[in-house]
Amino acid sequence: MKDAIEQAGQAFRKLLEEQLVRIRNMNTEKTDFSTKQTVTIGIIDGDGIGPIITAQATRVLEKLLADEIAGGSIVIRQIQGLTIENRMACGQPIPADVLEQIKACDVLLKGPTTTPHGGSMESANVAMRRELDLYANCRPVCIPEKNIDWMFFRENTEGEYVLGSHGVELPGMAVDFKVTTDLGTRRIARAAFEYAKNNGKHHVSVVTKANIMKKTDGKFTAIAHEVAAEYPDITVEDYYIDIMTANLLKEPLREQFQVILLPNLYGDIITDEAAQLQGGVGTAGSANIGDRYAMFEAIHGSAPRMLQRGMGAYANPASMIKAAAMLLRHICRAEAAGKLENALLTCPVTVTSDGANATAAEYTDALLALL
Repeated sequence: MKDAIEQAGQAFRKLLEEQLVRIRNMNTEKTDFSTKQTVTIGIIDGDGIGPIITAQATRVLEKLLADEIAGGSIVIRQIQGLTIENRMACGQPIPADVLEQIKACDVLLKGPTTTPHGGSMESANVAMRRELDLYANCRPVCIPEKNIDWMFFRENTEGEYVLGSHGVELPGMAVDFKVTTDLGTRRIARAAFEYAKNNGKHHVSVVTKANIMKKTDGKFTAIAHEVAAEYPDITVEDYYIDIMTANLLKEPLREQFQVILLPNLYGDIITDEAAQLQGGVGTAGSANIGDRYAMFEAIHGSAPRMLQRGMGAYANPASMIKAAAMLLRHICRAEAAGKLENALLTCPVTVTSDGANATAAEYTDALLALL
């Protein structure tokens, strides 16, 4: 046991050293899409239902950006190789040649990818967020008829996830680690408050478990309030994650929430709950934003069971198409994004995984007709 503790201590020291290097190398180069002459959009199919729903979102982008694609100001590039089979064969969450293709793009539209249970293979999403420094995960949930208009800002590169594949095991015990840094927290908090200021929002909720996780969540809360002091017109309230999951179900209290700021794990969980209120995780898109790169995706997984049941054609592409709308706004194509968002709201066709309604392709056909 003494030797095992010594080895664990050495492993922990190595992790701490790596995190200090990560902090020093945090990317600060910003891309200004309002002046960028050529924007390259990388398309990554993913696993399971990923290729099915990503193909439909790509059709929509090609329709809305047809003139710019023809003129060369928009380039759509298919990126191959980020499949579970290739990742397992290479033993890498993102094979090196695939990462090179990814970094040659400005923004990505990415289908869901499968992460193996157990073992040491890191999630492709976690690896991509780290490699591209995509620190802000932005997930909107809007249900007008229930007076719900929420924007979640989830810290995307720290918390439990940054070291989720690097814990240590001792006889009879396993330990994982959670990381919260000053810089990482400050920039996600600033992103949330800037969004609130620029979009007429006056309420930010900071959600942690700081009463229990006193060092990490305590730091997150403290720094969020330091940033909040620079925005005196915005009200800030603290909530614990357990009560917030209940509050999102509590009427009319939930109507007061506007911008919700959370560490990584809590944000991952609670945004699935919020999406379910909107109509299910199949209806929700997600943005992963950094200063240089951005990646847009559905919030759900690759749904291999749908393929096993032979129902892949009925996978709902709305999540990926909503992600495509977020991508358009990010690259300053607001008019195209607005057209797509309006079409999504008025599309008369529905998709259900039981096959009782339209296929993914039929839904997209109807959407394109509205465009």
